[in-house]
Amino acid sequence: MLQPTWEQYLVPVLKLLSDGRTARLREIQDGTADILGLDQEARDSLIPSGQPRYRNRAQWATTHLGKAGAVERPQRGAYIITDLGRQLLSAHPHGLTERDLMEIPEFRRWIEANLEASKQRRQASLTGSESLDDIATREDSSKLDPAEQIEVGIARIQDDVAADLLIRLLDKDPGFFERAVLKLLVKMGYGGAEGRATLTQYTNDGGIDGIIDQDALGLAKVYVQAKRYALDASIGRPDIQAFVGALAGNSASQGVFITTSRFAKPAQDYAKSVNYSVVLIDGERLARLMIRYGVGVQTKRTVEIVEIDEDFFE
Repeated sequence: MLQPTWEQYLVPVLKLLSDGRTARLREIQDGTADILGLDQEARDSLIPSGQPRYRNRAQWATTHLGKAGAVERPQRGAYIITDLGRQLLSAHPHGLTERDLMEIPEFRRWIEANLEASKQRRQASLTGSESLDDIATREDSSKLDPAEQIEVGIARIQDDVAADLLIRLLDKDPGFFERAVLKLLVKMGYGGAEGRATLTQYTNDGGIDGIIDQDALGLAKVYVQAKRYALDASIGRPDIQAFVGALAGNSASQGVFITTSRFAKPAQDYAKSVNYSVVLIDGERLARLMIRYGVGVQTKRTVEIVEIDEDFFE
């Protein structure tokens, strides 16, 4: 039988979750294959990485629905339908496409962000004058060239991994998060010649969670505060004022405040106004840095793109 496209998994995912229960990803993958009537030959089909094709496409569909807000993850690896998901299922019982999802502002912003990231990496491979409707049309008709499709796909995968990273960090204890943050800073080149980073005591730390060398000789130090807050929380000015006070108390002039949540504008404005070098890293930026420097992630597969060697034929 013909393999269903990932778009053809969208409605089956919503149908499977329509009873309101929470389902694990593996259950969704197998359940949607049953709904679509996949035979054994279709289930045995593999993508180049070795993963069953139907599992990959069901996961891809579930990820897209999550970015649209049609499903959500109450816990790691588990999904539940939302009110929006029920509305989509009611409006599109026989089929849902990515173009339909583009009507949802949150999903459109996700697509726009991924395409912008792809454009930056490939130096304006998409024209800056394109509207989101143009982008949707191009994607629906597969008019992106193969290299662009790879870039967009990688951006979407990284976006999903970034979201999962923050959930994993929230699942761990505060000490794990602080160690992860210091490991990231060392991977980024801080820590001096020996890559030294010190975790302060959990009690009576004066508002400082870690200390790390900035230069090879350890003459300059960066003070770190790492706070695990809910992803939808907002850190305000008082928290940054307290951090600046902790820097002053340690006769320090520079610090990094890292969180899994985000910073409110008053907090950002205050950090820029003080006579200290204070860098704020929110959850989104933290996850991207972890992916870039290989902290908490591993490379699953490397793709090689080849082209003709003109010198060979001269």
